[in-house]
Formats: sequence, C-alpha cells, structure tokens
Amino acid sequence: MRAKKYTEILMAVLLLVVVYVCSAKAGMLASGSDNEISFVVVIDAGHGGKDPGKVSKNGVYEKDINLNIANSLKDMLESQGVTVIMTRENDEGLYEETDSNKKMSDMIKRCEIINSCDADLVVSIHQNSYPSESVKGAQAFYYETSESGRSAAGYIQESMIEILDKENGRKAKSNSGYYILLNSQSPAVIVECGFMSNPVEVALLCDKDYQRKIAWSIHMGIMKYINGEKLM
Repeated sequence: MRAKKYTEILMAVLLLVVVYVCSAKAGMLASGSDNEISFVVVIDAGHGGKDPGKVSKNGVYEKDINLNIANSLKDMLESQGVTVIMTRENDEGLYEETDSNKKMSDMIKRCEIINSCDADLVVSIHQNSYPSESVKGAQAFYYETSESGRSAAGYIQESMIEILDKENGRKAKSNSGYYILLNSQSPAVIVECGFMSNPVEVALLCDKDYQRKIAWSIHMGIMKYINGEKLM
C-alpha cells in the first residue's frame, strides 16, 4: 500500500514538473527568449517597385507603409527565435522590366518564394481603402477552407483589437479572392492594417511608432498561434 501511495505521489510531482516546463517554454516564446524555435514565417510586404498599391489623398504609398511594418515584424519575430523569410526587403517589385504583365509576374514570384520554403505560416501585409472616408479598422483574412489560416487570422485579429483599437468590431474573415491565399501551399493570412481612405487612420499609418505598434500586434498574434493559446 505504501509503495502504491509513493508511486502516486511521484507521478503527481512529475506531472507538475511537466506542466511547469511547458508553461515556462510558452512564457519564453511570448516574452522574448533568444532560444530558436522550429517555426518558419514568410512575411510578404505587399506591392513595391512600380506598383504603389493604395495611394492616399496626400500622396502616401501603401507599398512604403507595408515594407516598414514588415521589416519591424521581421525583427520582432527573429528576436523570439522564429525563422523569417521576406518576399521583398526593399522598394523593388518581383518582376522583370520586360514582363508584359508586371503585376501578375510579381504575384507569381511571391508565391514561388512562399511555396519553395515549406513555411509554417505566411503573413502578407497590406492597407485597405474604401469610397467612404468614415470606414476604418484593421482586419485579417484567411482562405475559406484553411483551418490553420483561420486560427492564425483569429489570433492576429484578436491582438490587433487589443493593442491597436479596442473599439474595432471587425472579425477575422474568410476570403477566396486574394491571389496569395489561393496559391499559398502554407497557411496564409492577409493583414489589412488600416484604411488609407480614412484621414485619421492614414495619419496613424504614416507614423513610425504606430507602424511598430501594428507590427507588435501582429507579432503577438503569431506568437499566440505558435503557442496554441485559446482564442478569447
């Protein structure tokens, strides 16, 4: 009887140790451990080169905002030990000058990069626009049949609301029209960080500190996805 009781106590202690170690590992991932983890993220800064993307009324190019956010996100993820691959790291489109359809050539090249590295997650950074200037709010999109994409988009959306704008009522949304979502072999999320058609929001989107804040919110969503935390 004593031996059985001793075994039960020992197993309980071991279980507590396992729970503690797992919790500690999750905490390190969320708080900034230098330990490498086996997770690859492709960050796609939308547009670039001759393709400016959305253009605000005061002449701000979406492509520049996208790249700034993408570069900040890269640094944040790498500080956590995540392997990051960028589709572009400067203001150059992924096409040849001789290509007749540069936009399509660019999109094909992005997907070639994405599908060549067996990524665990793809995050494509974009900005939104709408005829009505009152429309605003960050939103994450995923391919309609991708459960992993839905999960990642949910974490990112939750983090953007918590960090950027608690009044944002938008939810992660499925989409079957985005080229990256359609053609990525890895789970993919399109992040529309804000509306360049909204005067207040575009002013924020042009601010370097706010760009880093956006990157931080996306980064936190990705880390929650990696850790497998329960969605709110």
